[in-house]
Amino acid sequence: MPELVTRDRFFEAWEANRRLTLKTIEAFPEDKLFGYTPVEPLRSFGSMLLEVAYLELDYMRGIATGEWVLTSPSKAFAQRPGAESRAKLLDLFHEVRGRTRDWWAGVTVERLLTTEPDPFFGAPPDMMIQRLEYAVENEIHHRAQGYVYLRLLGIEPPAFYDR
Repeated sequence: MPELVTRDRFFEAWEANRRLTLKTIEAFPEDKLFGYTPVEPLRSFGSMLLEVAYLELDYMRGIATGEWVLTSPSKAFAQRPGAESRAKLLDLFHEVRGRTRDWWAGVTVERLLTTEPDPFFGAPPDMMIQRLEYAVENEIHHRAQGYVYLRLLGIEPPAFYDR
């Protein structure tokens, strides 16, 4: 019997989600990507996406190499230099995903099923695949916030099914 979700199928779904996120970034006016929040204490869409990028980077590095390094505390994502424009944010996303693709090639199913203590947030131990599922869910959550921001700005977000 074939598996419902394989290692490769998981990654294909993650790639589809990323394509939609990139389209959402491109839909934002340049001055609103990092400069707009509907109300305090919400963050800008650009700031939320820095969290998405660095969470992916940190989780994939740890899963692939065993080196668990938190690139930047979540409160400092918005202050990270070099990501203050759409072009730089897109470059960051492409760089991080390139590293993820390289690391993914060496990540085995056995490694994905390995359970270890949470290295960053004090959560209960998880399997590596559960960490990646969390990263995908986090991206979807923040992209949905971006959709709300776009609608508040009078901009139609990308079609959800256009991946």
